[in-house]
Amino acid sequence: MKLVSCAALAAALLSIIPASAQAPKSAAASAAAQKEFNGFIAKFRAALKANDAAAIAGMAKLPFQNDAAIADAAQFRAKVYKPDFTAKTRACLQREKPVHDRDGDGNHTFSIGCGDNIFVFTRTAAGFLLTDIAMND
Repeated sequence: MKLVSCAALAAALLSIIPASAQAPKSAAASAAAQKEFNGFIAKFRAALKANDAAAIAGMAKLPFQNDAAIADAAQFRAKVYKPDFTAKTRACLQREKPVHDRDGDGNHTFSIGCGDNIFVFTRTAAGFLLTDIAMND
């Protein structure tokens, strides 16, 4: 009888635990987010292959990294594209597989590590955009 009471208590306690607490969240992108990113990265890589700095600037969230000194496409091309998108880096970005994650706000992000940098693409209201270039620890 005591065993039945313990089992009933355990079942009752388990039923009040939220489903999200029972299983870890998957880091996999939703099918819709993956499809949207695949379209974005194909265009991004085509622009890289053509060394089209203006097109890449158009696929970046400006002001870039919330820096007022990189508020428009011309500033992005001069201060970000020229030093950070070398031929070696462009080749890397074209071949490396993006890794999915979620940012602190729950937005889908994909990142690609190339050398000393990690390039971060975030799903925004305007679609996926290059939002960050961070140091690769």
